[in-house]
Amino acid sequence: MKQFLFVLLTMIFGSSAMANRVLIPMGAEQKNHLKAYGIAYWVLQKELDVDWLLNYRDGSFLLPYQDQIEKECRVRGITYDVITEAEVGLILAEIAKPDVNMELVKLHKAPKIAVYSPKTKQPWDDAVTMVLSYAEIPYETIFDDEVLSGKLPTFDWLHLHHEDFTGQYGKFWSSFQHTAWYQAEVREAEAMAAKHGFKKVSELKLAVAKKIRDYVSGGGFLFAMCSATDSYDIALAADGVDICEKMFDGDAADYSADAKLNYGNTFAFKDFKLKMNPYEYEYSYIDATPETRPITEQNDVFTLFEFSAKWDVVPTMLCQNHTKVIKGFYGQTTAYRKQFIKSDVLVMGECKPLGEARYLHGTFGKGTWTFYGGHDPEDYQHQIGEVILYLVLLYKL
Repeated sequence: MKQFLFVLLTMIFGSSAMANRVLIPMGAEQKNHLKAYGIAYWVLQKELDVDWLLNYRDGSFLLPYQDQIEKECRVRGITYDVITEAEVGLILAEIAKPDVNMELVKLHKAPKIAVYSPKTKQPWDDAVTMVLSYAEIPYETIFDDEVLSGKLPTFDWLHLHHEDFTGQYGKFWSSFQHTAWYQAEVREAEAMAAKHGFKKVSELKLAVAKKIRDYVSGGGFLFAMCSATDSYDIALAADGVDICEKMFDGDAADYSADAKLNYGNTFAFKDFKLKMNPYEYEYSYIDATPETRPITEQNDVFTLFEFSAKWDVVPTMLCQNHTKVIKGFYGQTTAYRKQFIKSDVLVMGECKPLGEARYLHGTFGKGTWTFYGGHDPEDYQHQIGEVILYLVLLYKL
C-alpha cells in the first residue's frame, strides 16, 4: 500500500515537474546559432513569451514546452535541452544572485523588421537578407519609396546595409563607371530622385536620412553596417552643403564643405573631415582604411566588451557571445577612428592597439541605434564583384 501511494504521489506531483521547458543554449555547443535566434522569433510569433537568459550559457533562450516546439527544434537542427521546472528554478536562482553577471529578460513580441535595400542590389550587397532568410526570421524589404511615404513607423527594427547616403554611389565611379551594375544603380537612383521631386540623388538620400532620424527619435531601433554607418552621419552633417563632385550630381562640389559641416546633426561622429577626391574610395577620415592599418588577416581581431547584465541590459544583449575575440573583416567602412567618436557614444567592441572602434551604440530621442564596422564576416577582404557563397555567422541580428 505504501508503495502504491508513493507511485501515485509521484505521478500527481511529478507530472508537474516533468520536462516542460525547452532550453536553447547559445554557447559553443550550439550547432546553429542563426537558426536558434529564428526559433525564438518563431515562438514569439505564436504569441508565447520567451525568456532570454543574458550571459547564461552565452545568452540562452528558455521556451515553453510544446511537442510542436521540440519538433521544430529538431527540424531546424538546433541544439536544445528539455528541462524540468525544478531545473528552471535552479537556473533562475543562479541568475538572480547579485554577484553573478546574468539577467532574465522576458520577450513578449516578435518585432517587425525592415531591411533598407535597393532593387538593383548585387549578391555581394545582400548578406543581411541572406542571414535573416536562413534564420527563418521574416522581414520586409523597403527602399526610398516606402521611407518617404512614411512607412517606417510601422516597423520596430530597421536594418541598413552597405548604403551610401551621400549621393556618391559608394564612390565606385573611378573603378566601376563602365560596368552594367554601376550604371543600373545610377539610373535607378536618378529616377527615384526625379520621382520624388529632387534634382539630385544627394538631396533624395538626405531626405531619406532625415526620415530615418525621425524614426529613431520616435522610438525605432536602427542597426547599420559598413558604409551605411559613416555615410549616414556624413549626409546629416552636410545638410545644405554640396559635397558631391560633378560626375555624381552634375556640378562642382563646395571645397569649403569641411568648415560648414554640422556635427550636431550626427548620431555617432564628430570633428571629421571629408575626402572629396572622386578617385579615392573613401568618404572621410572616420574610416580606418586598409592602407593605414598595419595588420594582417592572421592577427586582425577585435574584442567585445562585457557589460553589467543587471544594469546595462541592451549592451549586454548586443555583446554576449560564446567568444569575446572576433576575427576582423573589411568593408567599405571597416572600423572607426576613435578621435572622431562622440563622447556620449558607447563603444562595445574595439581593436585597442590600432585605436579603432568596431561596434558602437547610442540613443537618439526615444530610440536607439547601433553601428557595426565591416561588411562580410566570412570574407576577410570582400572584393567588389565576388559572389557570396556562405551563410554568415552574424550573431547580433
